[in-house]
Amino acid sequence: MTITKRVDRDVVLEWANAAAAVADDKQGFDTTVLEVGAVMGITDFFVITSGSNSRQVRTIAEEIEKRLKNLGVGPPRVEGRSDLTWVLIDYGDLVVHVFLEETRRFYDIERLYRDVPVIDWRAAAS
Repeated sequence: MTITKRVDRDVVLEWANAAAAVADDKQGFDTTVLEVGAVMGITDFFVITSGSNSRQVRTIAEEIEKRLKNLGVGPPRVEGRSDLTWVLIDYGDLVVHVFLEETRRFYDIERLYRDVPVIDWRAAAS
């Protein structure tokens, strides 16, 4: 079992905001940052975004990985690269979900976390 060191909340929030901005730059839509730490315990933030096709899902996921690597974050654990309907990029304190639009509607994970704070990542980018 690997035990990962917890990172300062503000640093992880910076990573989450950067991931959301990259998704937005790559035309990801309905990009949301949720602060899930109080209910999850194993991670602090979710970034959730959607692409309209598998090529866009791949591009968004790859660009997020590149950007966070440039910030010194990584290497992530990644699931879903083979079918590109839901790519999950796990950085420990931050988990990024890049969905194909219809897959996101099906799982509707935001509904499961509707009581957690939603972070205004656009305000952090300006």
